[in-house]
Amino acid sequence: MKQFLQHPDNLTQPEWWRGAVVYQIYPRSYQDSNDDGIGDLNGIIERLPYIAKLGVDAVWISPFFTSPMKDFGYDVSDYCNVDPMFGTLADFKRLVEVAHQLDLRVIIDQVLSHTADAHPWFVESSSSRDNPKADWYVWANAKEDGSPPNNWLSIFIGSAWQWNARREQYYMHNFLTSQPDLNLHNPEVRAMMFDVLRFWLDIGVDGFRLDTVNFYLHDPQLRNNPARGRPVANDSGVVPTNPYSWQTHLYDKSQPENLVLLQEMRAVLDEYPGVTTVGEIGEEDAFELQAAYTAGGDKLHTAYTFDLLNEQKSPEYLRQTFAKFEQMGADSWACWSLGNHDTVRLASRWNSDPRALRAYLSMLLSVRGSPCLYQGEELGLTDGVLTFEQLRDPYGISMWPEAGGRDGCRTPMAWQSALPNAGFSAAAPWLPVMAEHAAMAVDVQEADAGSLLHYYRTWLHQRRKLKLLRDGEFDLLPSHPQVLAYIRRDKASGKSLLCVLNLSDVQTAYVLPAGIQAGSLADLPQTANEELLDKSTLSLQPWDSLFAWLN
Repeated sequence: MKQFLQHPDNLTQPEWWRGAVVYQIYPRSYQDSNDDGIGDLNGIIERLPYIAKLGVDAVWISPFFTSPMKDFGYDVSDYCNVDPMFGTLADFKRLVEVAHQLDLRVIIDQVLSHTADAHPWFVESSSSRDNPKADWYVWANAKEDGSPPNNWLSIFIGSAWQWNARREQYYMHNFLTSQPDLNLHNPEVRAMMFDVLRFWLDIGVDGFRLDTVNFYLHDPQLRNNPARGRPVANDSGVVPTNPYSWQTHLYDKSQPENLVLLQEMRAVLDEYPGVTTVGEIGEEDAFELQAAYTAGGDKLHTAYTFDLLNEQKSPEYLRQTFAKFEQMGADSWACWSLGNHDTVRLASRWNSDPRALRAYLSMLLSVRGSPCLYQGEELGLTDGVLTFEQLRDPYGISMWPEAGGRDGCRTPMAWQSALPNAGFSAAAPWLPVMAEHAAMAVDVQEADAGSLLHYYRTWLHQRRKLKLLRDGEFDLLPSHPQVLAYIRRDKASGKSLLCVLNLSDVQTAYVLPAGIQAGSLADLPQTANEELLDKSTLSLQPWDSLFAWLN
C-alpha cells in the first residue's frame, strides 16, 4: 500500500484549501543558505518557522526544477529533479517534512504547458518528423511563402512560431522561443505529465499551483486569431505597447477541450486525499473561465485571475470584481491575490500608506475565497527600482523602457537591517536588495508592536478562529464611492459578520441598508470603535475598517 506522506490532516480535512491562506515564496529571492547570491531550498527551510508564525496555512514555492533558467525556472528541463542552484531532491524532501511538522502544507509550481528547449523530450522531438516524440510538441508546416502557419503571437513579443531547420517546420511557443509548447492533445504527453504530478505527490506535496492553466490546449486547426487593433489600457491590465494585446486570443488558448483535460488531471489528484490545485488564468474577462475551471468538484479546486493584480483599485471596481465572480456560480471557488512574482508590488501599484495596506489586507482576508500573499507584502515592500544593467527578466529587457518587467517585484527579502544585503546573503545577490527595504526588514518590524508585520500576524491568527471567513456565504452591500461593504454568513450557526472598509484617504459616511444593525465588534484587527455600533450611519475615518456581528 502506498505510504501517505501529505500533511496528516489532509485525510480528515480534505477541503482544508477552502479559505486557506497561501504564502508564495520565490526561491531565488527568499533566503540564500550557501552565500552564492541565490536563494535556495535550505534557505526556505531556515525561514519556515517565520512563515508558520505568520499564521498562514500553506506555502506555494515557485519553480526550483532543473532548468537553463532563461525564464528563471519556468523553462523546465527535468520535471523530476531539483536544479543544483537550489539544492537537491533530498533537500526538498526535508523541506516537506519540516513544513508538515510546523503545520504548513506545501504547494509547488507545475509548468505543464511548455518545457525548455533543452528538455530531452524536445531535443528528441526536434530531431526528425518520425521519432517517438515527434508529436509531443506543437509543430506545423510553413505557408507556401515560408511564413509561419498563422498569426499567433508570443506574450514575450513577436510570432509564436519559431523555425526549426532540422524538421523544416515551425514549433509553437507562447512565451520565449526557448519555451516550446507541449502538445497536450497527445494522450502520451498527458500521461507523462500526470506521472510528473504523481512523482511529487509521492514525495508528499499537498498540491500544485498550475502555471498558465488556460494555455494547455490550442486549436488543432491553427485558425488565425481575430484582430482587434491597438487597445487602451483597461481593467484587465492590458499592455497596449505589447502587440500580443492587439489580437482577440480565440484560438491559441482557453479552448473548450481544456475542461476535459482538467477533469482527467483531477482524477489523478483524487488518488491522494486532500491534495489541492491553484490555477493561473491569463485571460481578459477571465471570470467565466475561473468559474468553469473550478465548478462541479471535478476540475481545479481554485484558480486566480489578474483582476486584482492591475492598477484598478476603486471600491466600485473591487465590488464589481467580486460581484462578477459570485454571479458565475456558488460551487466555484476563487483564489484572490494582490501580488505575485509577475506583477508590480501592491505598495507600489496601489498605495504605500501603511493604513491603506492594512485595509487591503483586511479586504483580502475577509472576502469569500482563498487568499494568497506574496513574500514581502507583510513588510510593505515596494517594487525595486532597477537600472537597465541590473535587469534579468527577458520580458522586461525586451520592453524597456516602456515597461520595467518583473524584476522589481523579485528583489530579495529583507531579514536583518544591519547585515549585508539585509541578511538575504553574504554574497552579492542576483538582484540587489533595495536600501529602503533594509529599513523595513523583519527584525525592525519584529521590534515594533505597531508594525505592518504584527498586523498581518494578528489578522491571520484571528481569522483562523472564524470559520465563516473561510467558507461562509458572501453578500455584497450597496456600492459607495469610498466604501466596500459586505456580509459573511455562516448557515450552520446563523451568525453574520458585517464588514465595512473605507478604501480611501478621506473621511466618509456609510449608511447601512434598512434592517441591518451592527452589534458587538468582532475580535479582528480594525480601526473602528464602539461608538459606531447601533447606528444606521457609520462615520469612517480614512482607511477605517469595521467588523461587527449583526444583531
